[in-house]
Formats: sequence, structure tokens, C-alpha cells
Amino acid sequence: MANIAAIGLGSMGYGMAMSCLRAGHRVWGQDIAEAAMARFRAEGGDKGDIAEDADALDAVMVVVLNAAQTEDVLWGETGIAARLREGAVVLSCATVPPDFARAMEARCVERGVHYLDAPISGGAAKAAQGKLSIMASGTAEAFAAARPVLDAISETVFELGDHAGPGSAMKAVNQLLVGVQIATMAEAMTFGMTQGVAPQQFLDVISKCAGTSWALENRGPHVAEGDYTPLSQVNIWPKDLGIVLDVAKSAGFSAPITAAALQQYMVAVGMGLGREDDAAIAKVYARNAGLTLPGEG
Repeated sequence: MANIAAIGLGSMGYGMAMSCLRAGHRVWGQDIAEAAMARFRAEGGDKGDIAEDADALDAVMVVVLNAAQTEDVLWGETGIAARLREGAVVLSCATVPPDFARAMEARCVERGVHYLDAPISGGAAKAAQGKLSIMASGTAEAFAAARPVLDAISETVFELGDHAGPGSAMKAVNQLLVGVQIATMAEAMTFGMTQGVAPQQFLDVISKCAGTSWALENRGPHVAEGDYTPLSQVNIWPKDLGIVLDVAKSAGFSAPITAAALQQYMVAVGMGLGREDDAAIAKVYARNAGLTLPGEG
């Protein structure tokens, strides 16, 4: 049994924390939402304080929104990295620039703490099932220290390098595809509506044809059912696709399709949809075309 802290109990972090509990580990949960922490403790999470128990931790999963939150969790006023015992490991799971991952690794190493660049993919359902894909990079020692956590939360672990950075680079590639595909799903579904193709009919047919994708099969039902309960918020994509474009710029690479998708997400945020499920980008297309989506009107 390992002592594990899960910092960030959103739709992904909560499922990961529960997967660690099911695997028999002792797990602390921390989130800015008191209700999430209370729920986790009621389901078996440790009732102790992470800050006070930090020196007993073997691993810390940081499952927050972005680089700024990751840095604050690790090195802020109440940062946990300086409280960890030597040999503990940090699994950094947010989508961040590769350079940021390398900088965090260097700071952790100075403290005698291992750092695994470990962005995640698979969505909330797979997080809850302990079947995520992990795009990981770090030292052999970091992988070894993180193994109990990786075994509990993942179906596949891709070992992409012996230092931080490659994991985050691969996540940027993944986010380019997913972000563009969600926007394209919304564009195709609403285009179909202009031709008399209802959203559910679109799903029934296209999910069995060459035009399907994970984004279509996972997010399309949200539009067809008119349910935008946030499993992954619109707000995530300006950040993630912004990282993609920043990395592309540093590489002298043009990514015009990514830029076009980013603009649609920015419009969605401007419409006040930032906290809705990212499938709500369909509302941008519907508004522009004068369409009424399921559940509206």
C-alpha cells in the first residue's frame, strides 16, 4: 500500500483518486471545492490534512488545470514539494508546455523529489475506471516510484523518455487532434442540421462511417441530448490549443487548422459558454446559422 495525495478532484482527478483507493492505497484528496473533498472522504479518502501529512506521502498526483496552478501547488505559499520526503514522486498530469515540465523537474530534483511528466488522456469515464492512457517521461527512478499510482489509474503507460518534456510534447500533439476534432464534430453536426439531418441521426450514421472519431462518439451525444454538464469545459481549449500554437511557433511550424479551431473556442467563451461541456462549441455554429439545438428553444 502506498500513501498517495490527489490534488485536484475535478472530473479527472476524482476518478483517479477513487481508482487509487480501489487498488488498496491510502489516498488524501485536496481541492478548492470543499464539497468534492467531503464527498471523497465519505467514500474512503483519508481525513487527514495533506500539508500536515506530506512527509508520509510516497506520491502526489497533481491534476489541476494549467501550468500556473501546477506551479502554485508545488511551489506556492503552501506548496507541497518542499514538504515531501526525499524519494517521493510528483506526477504532473496537467497539459503544460514541455519547457515548463523540464523546469519543474529540475526544481524537484534539487529537493531530492522525483518528477514524472505524466499528462493523461481518456476522459472522465476512463479516469473512474482506472483505464487512462499516460504519456509519461522521466527518470527510471521516477517511473519506479510512480509505479503503484500508474498501475492503479492507467490501462496504458507510454514511456517516452528519461527526462521531463517528451510527455508534455506528446500531450500537445494529442490535444491538437482532440480540440480540432471536437470543433469539427460540432461543425459537421450543425451543417447536417441545415440539410435536414437531425443530430441523433447524424450520430447513428456517421459513428459507423469513415468520418467517425473518438471526439464525435464521446461528445456528439452531449449535443444530441442537449446536456452540457461539464465533463471537460470549453475553458480548457483556449489554454491547451494556445500551448499547441506556442510550441508550434517556437518550432517554426504553421498550424492553421489549430488556429481556426482556437478562434471558435474563443467565441464560445465570449458567449458565456466557458464553464459548459466543450461540446457546447456547437452553440457557436448554431447561433451563426440560426439553428435550434436539442434542448433549446
